[in-house]
Amino acid sequence: MPLPVLSGPQYLREGLKLVLSPGLRRFVLMPLAVNLVLFVALVTLAMHQFGIWVDALMPSLPDWLSFLEYLLWPLFVTLVVLIVFFTFTLLGTSLAAPLNGLLAEKVEVVLRGEDHFPPFRWGELFALAPRTFGRELRKLTYFLPRSLGLLILSFIPGPNLVAPFLWVLFGVWMMAVQYIDYPADNNKVGWDEMLAWLRGRRWHSLSFGGITYAALLIPGLNLLIMPAAVAGATLLWVREGGIQQAQA
Repeated sequence: MPLPVLSGPQYLREGLKLVLSPGLRRFVLMPLAVNLVLFVALVTLAMHQFGIWVDALMPSLPDWLSFLEYLLWPLFVTLVVLIVFFTFTLLGTSLAAPLNGLLAEKVEVVLRGEDHFPPFRWGELFALAPRTFGRELRKLTYFLPRSLGLLILSFIPGPNLVAPFLWVLFGVWMMAVQYIDYPADNNKVGWDEMLAWLRGRRWHSLSFGGITYAALLIPGLNLLIMPAAVAGATLLWVREGGIQQAQA
């Protein structure tokens, strides 16, 4: 039975339970290692550059408005955190794309009841790599112009006050796009068709993207949430009619 439209938390919770099961655990270890290395590298860089980035984003205020710095500083700290988070998520999912694609494929096998302990084969992974990296490039062409527009907005005094909220909204949508694309691509559903499928289930998509976005902001937990989000998105895809779309 399809879940209610605000079912994102349940899909993510079930996805986490799936990837921790004995049959799928082996497909989580490699993307987990990739994300761990990247996470440590980006946190180290952010710790060295944090103050510089916040100062660059802070608007120049006249002396008589200097008291506002105490109110604005937390806002721009949040903006830096969001930008670092976006970078980590984008790089992590891009580098681990073949592994995530393979995980989505195996989750779908389990959901169909074909095999509770699907085998791992290096040949499958290598065969997926060209297609999944190509799809990641397509995501980049969708993501980069929009994120660049938001980044420019973040440096314009006045409009930059709403930039953190726009980053969050865009991030929620991108989480749905990022993770639903794995099962969609595995089922040979085109990019535009996948976006149309998401828009047709807007609240399902936003609730899943929202809970994933929030969970990925938690250091440490975010490393495990990435594979859980792949599994949760595959659950959403199967239960909400993605298979019928692929066969249409």
